Amino acid sequence: MIDLRSDTVTRPTSAMWEAMRAAPLGDDVLGDEPTVRELEAKVAALLGQDAALYVPSGTMANQLAIRTVCEGGDEILAHRESHIIHYETGSPAALSGCMISPLDGAGGVFDADAVRAAIRHRDQHAPLSRMLVVENTANRGGGTVWSVEQFAAVATAARIGGLHLHIDGARLMNACVALGVGPRDFTAHADSVSLCFSKGLGAPVGSALVGPHAFIARARRFRKMFGGAMRQSGLLAAAAIYALDHHVARLADDHKNARALAAAIAQIPGLSLEGPPEKIPTNMVFFRVAAALGNAQSFCDHLRETGVLALGLGPDRVRMVTHLDVSARDIESASVALATVATSCKGSH
Repeated sequence: MIDLRSDTVTRPTSAMWEAMRAAPLGDDVLGDEPTVRELEAKVAALLGQDAALYVPSGTMANQLAIRTVCEGGDEILAHRESHIIHYETGSPAALSGCMISPLDGAGGVFDADAVRAAIRHRDQHAPLSRMLVVENTANRGGGTVWSVEQFAAVATAARIGGLHLHIDGARLMNACVALGVGPRDFTAHADSVSLCFSKGLGAPVGSALVGPHAFIARARRFRKMFGGAMRQSGLLAAAAIYALDHHVARLADDHKNARALAAAIAQIPGLSLEGPPEKIPTNMVFFRVAAALGNAQSFCDHLRETGVLALGLGPDRVRMVTHLDVSARDIESASVALATVATSCKGSH
């Protein structure tokens, strides 16, 4: 199978397996897991923050940030297409008692004016605007990358408005590679950051939450409360260390493959690419399926029969994501499969 459903489906490389096998182990809950400590120090330094906390998932990293900062009845500002709204099972409400004020903006990106307009006046009748979450890259926006300038402007508005700024940086390294900048160009403006190792970076499990010492110390308590404290997790942390050392620069290959895939899709009748192929920002390709070809899920079902996996989102939208387990040759094969399925679906409807 050529699996283009997500960049979360990668398998450890042989070298990553060797790094995992060689990792010294301890007990992270008891505070003596040397490989986890190495990873936490490494990612904190990479992002220019005081400390880091290794956690099982990006969702947990985001929710720990929210729980650490917010109180029940607080309000979080985030784009209406953000991950914390659509893919974290209502956790802000369930775990932290918070509501979310959705912001608008093309491609999952908003501006400083939108932030200023959404911050509530202090009043006993209203929730307290406490946090701003910025997702970079913006998944449902199409893998969109924030410009450093727009992010800095939004961060300034958040700071003046008294908001804690959290970067949902699940694919932050994709954004940095796409722009040719370092992560600190973004994280220097943030109060906390989450970074995922199990997406484009190719590790099997885990994310990090990064921020000031006191923030991370408090988050560590909530990690235990949420059931996210692991024991000999150095096995997994070693994979994350290897990914940071060896899999960042190669993200450019995924972006190149995504543009090649998009160029092929743009030539297939019945499939409507979201934006021109050369403008695909990172490793995500979104397209629409014409009604004459059926719906998104049926199209993906037919595609599966050809050995290609894609993800249907809604009635007519399909997402395909490139990653380190997908080669340029796989993209050529997937492009042929897409054209074949589109032709066969058109003939059957």
